[in-house]
Amino acid sequence: MVSKRLSREAGHRRKFLAIIDDTPECERAVAYASRRAKSTGGVLVLLWVIEPGDFQHWLGVEKIMRDEAIATANSTLDTYAVKVREQLGIEPELVVREGYPTEEIHKLIEEDQDIAILVLAAGAGKEGPGPLVASIAGKGAAFPIPVTVVPQNLSDEEIESLA
Repeated sequence: MVSKRLSREAGHRRKFLAIIDDTPECERAVAYASRRAKSTGGVLVLLWVIEPGDFQHWLGVEKIMRDEAIATANSTLDTYAVKVREQLGIEPELVVREGYPTEEIHKLIEEDQDIAILVLAAGAGKEGPGPLVASIAGKGAAFPIPVTVVPQNLSDEEIESLA
């Protein structure tokens, strides 16, 4: 069971959560979520999840690899934040977590009761829509809030008119 969303309560603002990763389509999720946040007076939250298992090496190497992963996450989030600031004049919240993406998304939604909409982008390639979009259909991964799936092939103009 999910906690009650607080985004409609006094002193709270509805948050749109977009997941950042190294897929080309995640930029479309940010474009849509940022425009929805701006047009509704909400907040954009950008989440990067560093997956475990990449660091199971020698102890010294593990620390270096983790530090590099965190630096990559922060750098990528900063790049998206600058774009959103320059294009729309809004300040996104940036979150880096370590764990499995579906689990960390669930935890963040549970912890931040202002998050009301999860925005994912579906890849247009033959590989399928991507693991997160595929997971929303599964019973165990279904998210406790509405999920908006943005097709990768939408242009900025189409996203603007939809958001």
